[in-house]
Amino acid sequence: MTTETAATDADGIRRSVAAVWRMESARIVATLTRVTGDFSLAEDLAQEALADALEQWPRDGVPRNAGAWLTAVAKRKAIDGWRRRERLDERYGAIAHDLESRIDPDAAPWDPDDIDDDVLRLVFIACHPVLAREARVALTLRVVGGLSSEEIARAFLVPTATVQQRIVRAKKTLAAAKVPFEVPSRDEYAARLGSVLGVIYLVFNEGYSASSGSEWMRPELSREALRLGRVLAELAPREPEVHGLVALMEFQTSRFRARVTAEGEPILLGDQDRSRWDRAHIIRGRTALARADAAGRGRGSYALQAAIAECHSVAPSTDETDWDRIVVLYEVLGRLAPSPIVDLNRAVAVAMATGPATGLRLVDEIAASGALSGTHLLPSVRGELLARLGRLDEARVELSEAARLTGNERERGVLLGKVAALDAPDT
Repeated sequence: MTTETAATDADGIRRSVAAVWRMESARIVATLTRVTGDFSLAEDLAQEALADALEQWPRDGVPRNAGAWLTAVAKRKAIDGWRRRERLDERYGAIAHDLESRIDPDAAPWDPDDIDDDVLRLVFIACHPVLAREARVALTLRVVGGLSSEEIARAFLVPTATVQQRIVRAKKTLAAAKVPFEVPSRDEYAARLGSVLGVIYLVFNEGYSASSGSEWMRPELSREALRLGRVLAELAPREPEVHGLVALMEFQTSRFRARVTAEGEPILLGDQDRSRWDRAHIIRGRTALARADAAGRGRGSYALQAAIAECHSVAPSTDETDWDRIVVLYEVLGRLAPSPIVDLNRAVAVAMATGPATGLRLVDEIAASGALSGTHLLPSVRGELLARLGRLDEARVELSEAARLTGNERERGVLLGKVAALDAPDT
């Protein structure tokens, strides 16, 4: 074997290790947490087992049941650690018995669609409200999504050390708070599930419309959030809002190919080639929304947003979109989950349904309330409506202000392009 061939094989093995980890890390960490009773220790043991795989598999080959191999190695490391500390107590005996009885080297590989309660418990720990929002995101992507600290750092444009510090602090916080490895009680289940959904949707949105940096989208983040949402839908099949969130993400993901040019320049909704929208995602979105409705508990905020996204997904064009229905859906959403963002989106829909003057009055009411001050969203929408009304000087001021406020370079370019279009001779 040549040196080049050996290097190629080693690279292939490393990719295999990474793929196995992405698919099975949540199951492995969840199993270790249940066995050891210590989430922080479980995550450390899993990482040590992963390091052993990176060292041994290029030499010995990938085991048939890679997930079981990683779990067994991590469990043995736990036993060895307690042995070194001379803590051969009942806990050691229980782990030793569990190791012997549960690990079958000839068992079939774990099916990622067959997810047990341990993983659900892990999701609730990673998104526990005792943690700061940034910590929940980092921990969820690390222990549930299987991303490395380096991958998370690249996705959010922060130093790797920052991500590592967030994870370390999160594990210390969970330990100090003595957060149990369990599914929340009925009394707090809804609120805790809402925290989980909020983390997943935050990750998705950061990928769908990046808040900063040189790229308008970071699709790898959105796809990871969608994957986590699908996993959660299998873990909690009776929860309509889980399916509502999955439906929303499926509909939004369907547009990815049409949202940017080959050079990465943004393409706004009205200018997109809808033939490039991914019909498979749209079908999955409608199926997920139907599952949410089948629960018979009414639509929550995510399902309502999914219904709005569905209106766009089935419309042949912007002009043929059912804007009246979208206005109604936003009105319901505003009553259920009031926010200035919902009000602003409703104003846009009203402008499309009845004309820019009506929409502008609603936007001005939002501005007068002080909501969304300091963000680029309000002047961006206001500038668009003023331009449609022919009030070009005012539109120019608003769009320029929006360009100044946005943190995303691609979006800034779009807004400045609109300003330039207002200055064009044929405007």
